[in-house]
Amino acid sequence: MHEAEAKSLLTRWGSMNLYRGCTHGCVYCDSRSRCYHFSHPFEDIEVKRNAPELLERLLRTKRKRIMIGTGSMSDPYQPCEDVYGLTRKSLALIDRYGFGATVITKSDRVLRDIDLFDSINRKAKSVLQMSLTAADDMLSRILEPNVCTTSRRYAVLKEFQSRGIPTVVWMMPLLPFLTDTEDNFEALMTYCIDAGVKGVICFHIGMTLRDGNREYYYAALDKHFPGLREKYRDMYGNKYELISSNSGRLMARFHQLCEEHGILHDPEECFAYLREFPEENSQLSLF
Repeated sequence: MHEAEAKSLLTRWGSMNLYRGCTHGCVYCDSRSRCYHFSHPFEDIEVKRNAPELLERLLRTKRKRIMIGTGSMSDPYQPCEDVYGLTRKSLALIDRYGFGATVITKSDRVLRDIDLFDSINRKAKSVLQMSLTAADDMLSRILEPNVCTTSRRYAVLKEFQSRGIPTVVWMMPLLPFLTDTEDNFEALMTYCIDAGVKGVICFHIGMTLRDGNREYYYAALDKHFPGLREKYRDMYGNKYELISSNSGRLMARFHQLCEEHGILHDPEECFAYLREFPEENSQLSLF
């Protein structure tokens, strides 16, 4: 880890990253791609130590309340959060100033802050977003070695469900020849349905590979699944989007199941829900 002073924090869409880089070790991670221009090793986490101060300055002066999100590039609940607590400090500020919050994570560390999610959701709106990729925990430990297993994430979703805090699942990527099977898909959807998720984001059955994460992914295949790299090369070459041969059939099933259980499944509808701030709650809180 190393500390840095951030000059800015929030994007115009209300998104922020408190840390830069990740130690989860997910073999498919797009964030390690060269296009993001990391100036330090990906696992050497850059800690934006002044992030809470920047956030409070912005929230204090912002006239319109919005949803504040974090986790799109770097998980806000990595082990470094135990040391710096930037995520908890930020959630506490969001709670204090009456804004909404949503985080994307794979970590059960998020349970530490469920009190803040609860408080924010009562006053405005909070949403937990979690990634689910491999229903089989043994496979999950290979693909996502330094973070809790999928079954544990399901337990986290259930805990948020019990508090009435909405959740959205990113069911992606689904890796060709590994997690793009009907069994894996059905198991993940069973988790989502039982946990009462508000929405599931899944663009297609497949994954993306760019320079930087392609090399890392293929090295992991060579280590854990010898010979599989060649199947990828034969089928996809150097394509960016690697669409599974099962995509059409499984996506049809995906939309069917979501419709049957009242789950948002169009990505744009999911994103609109995540951005939507409940103005009526905001107005009531003024009196």
